[in-house]
Amino acid sequence: MAIKIKLLTKSYSDYPVLKDLNLDIKQGEVFGLLGPNGAGKTTLISILNYLESKDSGEISILGKDYAKEKAYIQKNSSYIPQSYAFYPELTTYENLEFFAALYGIQSCDIKEKTTDAIKMTALEKFKNKKAKDFSGGLKRRLNIAIGLLNDPKILYLDEPTVGIDPQSRKYILDIIKNINKIKNTTIIYTSHYMDEIEYLCDEIAILDNGNIIRKDTKQNLVNENFLVKIYLENNIVEINTNNGFDDLVNAFSDIKNENKKIVSIDYGNKSLEEMFLKITKQELRD
Repeated sequence: MAIKIKLLTKSYSDYPVLKDLNLDIKQGEVFGLLGPNGAGKTTLISILNYLESKDSGEISILGKDYAKEKAYIQKNSSYIPQSYAFYPELTTYENLEFFAALYGIQSCDIKEKTTDAIKMTALEKFKNKKAKDFSGGLKRRLNIAIGLLNDPKILYLDEPTVGIDPQSRKYILDIIKNINKIKNTTIIYTSHYMDEIEYLCDEIAILDNGNIIRKDTKQNLVNENFLVKIYLENNIVEINTNNGFDDLVNAFSDIKNENKKIVSIDYGNKSLEEMFLKITKQELRD
């Protein structure tokens, strides 16, 4: 396992944010972390990256004890925040050189690490351009490139496509898929874009009110509500085929026996977004 969490708790001024949270994340997978505002996602990611302290609970990252192996875990992890984390007046290459030195990468390895990060994020044409002149999509890619300098085994991505156009968003998603495929990097991905989670993630957890309320493979979560809607002239018959098709066969038989006319039939999986809204009760979270 890349990450194992057992009974993790965190409170702010006696307000519980994480409540005996348990979570396992496999090595080499792209893991989607979903949750409404205030669910505890940011707190969880902050604790895993030593930006916040936990109140209690056990954490193991890359097989190492969270409390005893902080240096090893930080060396092999990278957190890419939603906000831009580079110097606008520096070029791509200068930013990467600076952060490589800051991360303690040996000077003889900086060129190789910088070149590799540029290649992985397709920034070759922009390596000598100043970051202040970049589009939103290029700035996001530079953010990711900086996060790749230490060749992390675990990469945390917090809303990495906020505020960019659809073409740039798709390009970044493909870059993330490539990082996972080529480097076998475990990726923890948080986003409010459900289509991104569906496109990228192998497994998904939904965090709400400080705890994991659902965790499963993407396919199982999307397929759990397989509905067939039969539109009649004055009625709609809904059949859930998740446990087989007997009810659907019986419905067609009843419709035929009652001599009712079928206007149309709609079938297919409910989306991840529909499932998410259903189990988080759909109320607005501020």
